[in-house]
Amino acid sequence: MVATLAKTAETTRPEDEHLGLGANLAYGFQHVLTMYGGIVAVPLIIGQAAGLSMDEVGMLITASLFAGGLATMLQTLGIPFFGCQLPLVQGVSFAGVATMTAIVSSGSGLQGVLGAVIVASLIGLLITPIFSRITKFFPPLVTGIVITTIGLTLMPVAARWAMGGNSSAPDFGSKANIGLAALTLGIVLLLSKLGSARISRLSILLSMVIGTVIAWALGMADFSRVITGPIFAPPTLFHFGWPTFSVAATLSMLIVVIVTLVETSADVLAVGEIIGTKVSSRRLGDGLRADMLSSAIAPAFGSFTQSAFAQNVGLVAVTGVKSRYVVAAAGLILVTLGLLPIMGRVIAAIPPSVLGGAGIVLFGTVAASGIRSLSKVDYANNMNLVIVATSLGFGMIPISAPQFYEHFPAWFVTIFHSGISSAALMAISLNLLFNHFRAGNSEQQSVFVAGTERILRYQDIAELHDGDYFLGGRLYDSTGKPVRVTSDH
Repeated sequence: MVATLAKTAETTRPEDEHLGLGANLAYGFQHVLTMYGGIVAVPLIIGQAAGLSMDEVGMLITASLFAGGLATMLQTLGIPFFGCQLPLVQGVSFAGVATMTAIVSSGSGLQGVLGAVIVASLIGLLITPIFSRITKFFPPLVTGIVITTIGLTLMPVAARWAMGGNSSAPDFGSKANIGLAALTLGIVLLLSKLGSARISRLSILLSMVIGTVIAWALGMADFSRVITGPIFAPPTLFHFGWPTFSVAATLSMLIVVIVTLVETSADVLAVGEIIGTKVSSRRLGDGLRADMLSSAIAPAFGSFTQSAFAQNVGLVAVTGVKSRYVVAAAGLILVTLGLLPIMGRVIAAIPPSVLGGAGIVLFGTVAASGIRSLSKVDYANNMNLVIVATSLGFGMIPISAPQFYEHFPAWFVTIFHSGISSAALMAISLNLLFNHFRAGNSEQQSVFVAGTERILRYQDIAELHDGDYFLGGRLYDSTGKPVRVTSDH
């Protein structure tokens, strides 16, 4: 009997805890609120770049909610070979925003984006069995560069939103628009400083609500068309047209898919460590396959690449709620919201200036996450600093000079017009060149490397005797006696 109980305790996983329907829905709704701003931002950006109407942008948003909900339930509940069965919320990945915007701007339109996502995701599905063997080529050095570039690439979008969104509008860049954006930004910072932990986590969403109410009171928001369409409607398959396929667009999106695989791998391992459960290589593979299958199917509903949301991994750590059924309930809520087009129209009616104020923090957080990853990189006596500098500089070219590649072939422009693609290709290539193919590397490869070396004064070294050693932060002589270390005073 005792042996049976011990075996049951060993096989019971913390993520399999059932909290009851009410608790699942309550905690699940908290997960939805945490990631809601992020999941609707991507379709807003892509929809505006594609020149869609407010109604069509609303449909794009609800499609992303619906696809994210299905992906979340697949990841948390799982089926054979798909789903890691961990509390991970899935949604539209930020990693592809810049690349998809570049594909839309290149003339391929939204159909070209959907086609590229389908093909690149299917390729990603095929390479998941061997992906665990090549993760060493995507260390924090590479992923940090990519994530930082994603945030920096999105900042011009936030600036355009803050100015009013529509560059042809007479009030574009007006004091009223920028003032509304500044007010929204101020509300985000105020709630983050003065609010409780829960309010602080919801500061982006709450600031958008408050900013929109203020805009409506000032006559800067129009919700008259919100009630003109249906309240409930299932998503229409290929509503935005049949996908078109381009080799260049697919290659560009494939880089995004690889980055997504790296991010999802990190999130799966992180949440496993947080909740204290074992994540085997097979379980990791099941999670990656769920990611890619969801991304390949999402374009049929009008959505894009799906990945785990890192902010929800943080929410699991903060709340201590480990149950995967809580997150599955969040997926069910997302699916329900995706069946309500009116919700999409409400979000699409939010003034761009409000989105701009919140977007500065939202997109800046993405860049800050990348910088945090780069802070963990070792820069001593290697070329990592040069890799970061060159890759970020290469990624900033399309942002600072959008016409830089206008005389190059169309396929080349599609790949390198995106700052994220440019930075990722450079980071991967230079990391391979300097950190994996070490033949020919010298001790001092550049002045940048020399600049990162530690330098000690000769008089400091002269005070040391043979046999002196440091242990636990203290200096000892050859006999083991501690040596006093004093300040200059």
